[in-house]
Amino acid sequence: MSESASNVVYLVIAVIDFVIAGWKCLALLRDPTPTLSLITVNFVASGLVFAMAAPAGYRMLGELTGVPSFATLPVYIGILTCFSLLHLLTMLWDPRLRQSPAVLRRRVTVWSAAYLAAPAVMVVAFCSVDLSGPTDPLKFNTNFAGDPLIQVFLAVFLTTLACGTLNTYRRCRKLNPADPRFRHALRSFGTAMLFVFGYVVCSVPAITLAALGNHALDTVGVLGSTFGSIGALITSYGLSGAAVGAWLRERRDIKALQPLWDLVVEGVDEDLAFSVDSARSHRLAWNVGFNLHRRVIEILDGMRALRPWVSPLPAAAVYAAQEQEASRGTADGRPLSEQDLQAAATAAALRDAAQRLQAARLEAAAQGHAGHPQPPEGPQVALPGEDTPASDERQRLLRVAQALTAPLVTTALQVVRVQRSAAEVPEGQ
Repeated sequence: MSESASNVVYLVIAVIDFVIAGWKCLALLRDPTPTLSLITVNFVASGLVFAMAAPAGYRMLGELTGVPSFATLPVYIGILTCFSLLHLLTMLWDPRLRQSPAVLRRRVTVWSAAYLAAPAVMVVAFCSVDLSGPTDPLKFNTNFAGDPLIQVFLAVFLTTLACGTLNTYRRCRKLNPADPRFRHALRSFGTAMLFVFGYVVCSVPAITLAALGNHALDTVGVLGSTFGSIGALITSYGLSGAAVGAWLRERRDIKALQPLWDLVVEGVDEDLAFSVDSARSHRLAWNVGFNLHRRVIEILDGMRALRPWVSPLPAAAVYAAQEQEASRGTADGRPLSEQDLQAAATAAALRDAAQRLQAARLEAAAQGHAGHPQPPEGPQVALPGEDTPASDERQRLLRVAQALTAPLVTTALQVVRVQRSAAEVPEGQ
């Protein structure tokens, strides 16, 4: 990889890491946990590593310190920091180790000591060498491989990195956590560790040959940085891919719930909304989880406000229409599941209740009694699915929102209108 290409690639990765670090930091403020703390620190460290490893940052740091190759030290220590955090993270995710806290503490302590000792040795070896003079940011390993102390510096760095990445890879292969987010992260970690180990595989023969005075493999050593960059990108994906997917699903669900919100909140009582900007909150790019939870709560409040206007006729018409279609064999595609049929019944009941409320408001306004109209007399009718557990409400409301414009619901409402127009006394009187 050339210097210009390295600048672009490394700085882009640094920006990505800093953006994700900021995002994780916001999550950490809401839910401070040890694992989230490690993930946040990892992204900050990774961003700093790639900013300093980019040839432009490397040379700038060399000019500031007066030692052209000084950036090598914080970059290599930063690399060990990143992968030591990932290694410790996999230990914390190991259900077997969590069942034995003493074993977990002992392993974390041993590996933490190794990850602290290695940088200490590297600092002593690096600072004991005269590294004055110009250097190639991408070829430090091979340019200074002839110095015994730099050999110690590189040997400690590569040995620690190899042991850490291989141990992390082995642990990732063995673990199978129940949480799908952890499984996703561990699969990505395992792949990333192999790419990072590829950096070691490329560097060792190049350094060994350069120490003997032969620089034929210097380009292979530079190629190792490409493997390291790919490994870092895969690691970033593993730590944030599942969260990004969940974020995108939450934004999608907010948009999908918008028609239902318009029907039972905006069309019933705007005071049920959290704020005047509630109708536009799905456009916000931050705190999407809060916006989705708020949207669900507002919809449930709106459905409760509509309950006095709910009639049993629409839901009954939906079930009757479905039975007729099933008996005639005219239903499009496969039959509706019980959950989808219940959602259609709920959608029909809500659309009918909203229409009855609006009609009562118009009638009250015509009589000079603007405000909240008197609901129909008689016992209130329960909506289908009101006994749904709180953990399943989101999916239930998404099905109801999708069913609002379903042909089955439209047909059922037409049947109800015909029934009411044929009745001698309006319903509820």
